[in-house]
Amino acid sequence: MTSCRNCNTPLDGTYCPNCGQKTIDLERPLLELLKEIINETFDIDGRAFRTLSTLLSRPGVLTSEFLAGHRRRYTPPFRLYLVISVLFFFVAMQLADQGVLLEQGQDQQSYAPGQAQFLGEDLPRLMFLLLPIFAMLLKFAFIHRLYFDHLIFSVHVHSAAYVVLGFMLPLEQLASQHRTALVAQLLLMAYVLLYFAIAVRRVYRSGWLSTALKSTSILLVYMMVLSATIQASSSFLIIAD
Repeated sequence: MTSCRNCNTPLDGTYCPNCGQKTIDLERPLLELLKEIINETFDIDGRAFRTLSTLLSRPGVLTSEFLAGHRRRYTPPFRLYLVISVLFFFVAMQLADQGVLLEQGQDQQSYAPGQAQFLGEDLPRLMFLLLPIFAMLLKFAFIHRLYFDHLIFSVHVHSAAYVVLGFMLPLEQLASQHRTALVAQLLLMAYVLLYFAIAVRRVYRSGWLSTALKSTSILLVYMMVLSATIQASSSFLIIAD
């Protein structure tokens, strides 16, 4: 019988019954080890695809399932947010660097590098800090629920929004030239708004009128907070430079 390399406890399974460390055999081919490390880090298995499918097609279900204790079938909320946000901001940075997100009249050589740096480095940190603020707005609207519930809901909603925005951003430049791209963007934005309303109703079990009023109020206040935060951080970065 093998022993745990961390605490020397005899092992009869994958995990140590004493300290919980997973037994990993390092004496294996490099590609096999790399595959296991990637799977452990990003949870690239059937559970990840099930989680993403549920996240996008069934608003609010992931939050409800997590809070109900049904957690084994899905990727943990913060791991999900980490993977999606890293991919999203990487895509946004690449698009900005290519000048896709510039406004009309802005020179790519002058504006694109700064925009790419902001989207790739500064905005991800700001958005992570805004997660608990969004959860606090939910707390004001649904005061009877625990703050932790709102935080999990905030993580799932932001994750879904990043996925949709990941499809919207590449259309940014085309939207000003082709009506089809503009319509696609509008449909995706409508999906985000409807997604949030359905998720709120499902998680907080409120009526449609209450859901509509509270969802609209939360989004309006959050958009103002987000806009003010981005503007303040942008001004600070200009002064710092």
